[in-house]
Amino acid sequence: MTGAGLSTHVLDTARGRPAQGVRVELHDVTGHTRRKLNEAITNADGRTDAPLIERGTLSAGTYELTFHVGAYYADFAAASTPPFLDIVTLRFTVADAGGHYHVPLVMTPWSYSTYRGS
Repeated sequence: MTGAGLSTHVLDTARGRPAQGVRVELHDVTGHTRRKLNEAITNADGRTDAPLIERGTLSAGTYELTFHVGAYYADFAAASTPPFLDIVTLRFTVADAGGHYHVPLVMTPWSYSTYRGS
């Protein structure tokens, strides 16, 4: 089955802008294995330059997106040292490999949320 792919977007609500320069890792954690699939840095729009999984290659399974939030907020004076949030990992399941999965992170140095976007 042809899948639509996987993408992400990071928004910095503490500063009111897209989060440029966040390192994002993608792992397949289906079963009891953990396999790195991709790594990217967010651009000026808070997105990766390319989908993390290209159209047509998404498979059903369990994945983790890891966002390096602490490093991103290292120069933000209001953030604590050491950072309250350092690594944010989102684990989610792809049930429909034919669907598009957009998994954004909305964050501050102290909180985050996510949702399945379009």
